[in-house]
Amino acid sequence: MLKVLHHFFILAIENTDEMRVVIQRVSQASVTVEGEKISEIGKGMLILVGIEDSDNQEDIGWLANKIVQLRIFRDEHGVMNLSIKDIDGDILVVSQFTLHASTKKGNRPSYIRASKPDFAVPMYEKFIAEIEKASGKKTEAGIFGAMMNVALVNDGPVTIIIDTKNKDY
Repeated sequence: MLKVLHHFFILAIENTDEMRVVIQRVSQASVTVEGEKISEIGKGMLILVGIEDSDNQEDIGWLANKIVQLRIFRDEHGVMNLSIKDIDGDILVVSQFTLHASTKKGNRPSYIRASKPDFAVPMYEKFIAEIEKASGKKTEAGIFGAMMNVALVNDGPVTIIIDTKNKDY
């Protein structure tokens, strides 16, 4: 459910134990940690990824293949008909446990559904490896658990949300 309120939006997604990504088509994006730019891309995708304990290798493989095949880039006629592979675009992946925030109770979000680092870090690294395998090129990344400044220029804007356990969404 998407509710537009002035120029802000509130996104309500039912928690169903899924790997969740927010994909933004960008003309450029970067990650800075402690004043140092650690990752930077040009035209491509910024992918924010949230991991839960029920996520598995099947989720990662399905999601990576889905992402690199998404036709969200404009062709010569201005139609979103090209994939990241078609345009030889760049990919930047950033971990974001807050994608699993629950605001059901009270005003302070709960992150209980987000995986702890002992599970999430290896899954995050596997996700990056699967994106690289599916796209055929190196993927830039943020640092898991770090306080990051993420800068982007959203192209469009185009923003896509995918949940692995809700493939019809």
